[in-house]
Amino acid sequence: MRKRKTKPYATQDPALPQGLTGWIDRNQRHFRRALLAWFRRHARDLPWRRTRDPYRIWLSEIMLQQTRVGTVVPYYRRFLKAFPTVKALAAAPLDRVLKLWEGLGYYSRARNLHRAAQAIAGERGDLFPRSAAEWQHLPGVGRYTAAAIASIAFGERAAVLDGNVRRVLIRLFALDRPPAAPRTTRLLWAMAEALVPLSRPGDFNQAMMELGARVCTPRNPHCGLCPVRGLCEARKSGRQNDLPLRPAKKLLPHYHIVAAAIRKRGRYLLGRRRPDEMLGGLWEFPGGKVEKGETHEQALRREIREEMGIEIAVERHVASVRHAYSHFAITLHVYLCTLVAGRPTPRHHTALAWVAPSQFDRYAFPGADRKFLHLL
Repeated sequence: MRKRKTKPYATQDPALPQGLTGWIDRNQRHFRRALLAWFRRHARDLPWRRTRDPYRIWLSEIMLQQTRVGTVVPYYRRFLKAFPTVKALAAAPLDRVLKLWEGLGYYSRARNLHRAAQAIAGERGDLFPRSAAEWQHLPGVGRYTAAAIASIAFGERAAVLDGNVRRVLIRLFALDRPPAAPRTTRLLWAMAEALVPLSRPGDFNQAMMELGARVCTPRNPHCGLCPVRGLCEARKSGRQNDLPLRPAKKLLPHYHIVAAAIRKRGRYLLGRRRPDEMLGGLWEFPGGKVEKGETHEQALRREIREEMGIEIAVERHVASVRHAYSHFAITLHVYLCTLVAGRPTPRHHTALAWVAPSQFDRYAFPGADRKFLHLL
């Protein structure tokens, strides 16, 4: 009996305009073959590419969110040495997890990773999700991360769309659309889903990310090295440097923050930040934003009174350090202080501790605080 011919996957997706489905139907086989052949020859030898262990792949994908590969590799190795299994991670105190994450940034990733490990080791009886849909039920795992894990670890045909893949697709199809607009994102997801093959979806997804990271770079892409340059519509029209469209740059707001190094018998008073706020779970020197019209000393006394219910004397300036976050920047002004009245109470923090400088390495600090620890 003659087999019934089925339509290519791309033509079954109503979210794709007809012109794009036609391009995909004509070129998807060539695109996949060329990309996978390039990936076999040129893929970087990264530690998480030597395994199909879902725990290790999951850890790498969480660490790689908004973080460069070169930064992630040493953290990944240290983390696995400390927590070689999901059980070990689930059983670890959150403070230790955050300490090992210290410096990697976006600390909600570490807190969610810890919570998800506890869910897998507890509620799921050590069984990892297998599908992208199941992975998305875990804390900190969105659509992209779920698809990456499911495709790489379990071979599920699931598309990924991170910043690198987004850029590759926009140039491949020469899309004149705001790259971050919701309509553009929906279209790009549909395009990614249309291109991902039934066989070796994990390798294909990694190849797309690798292409964006190393060849189809944000500025001055290396088109001469691209395995699919003959199919790229942006290159054909000479617009590879103009796409994706770039939004106007916004100036980062800048704030002046004061911090109190309150010293008593050779120890300093630290507070642990609430888990539901930025840098949650990290330990910090207490303080806060300088309000309009306040001197640094006035701001310090007010903040410490509000946060801990104590009165302090400000002795001398220790340091001023600059630090940038993703959406704002700060100058942190640190002052050596002494306690003059009251007993510290954690009104704003979840816990307080008097810590000797020799014990600082046991605590996870925000990046700005780490810049002046050596002065204490």
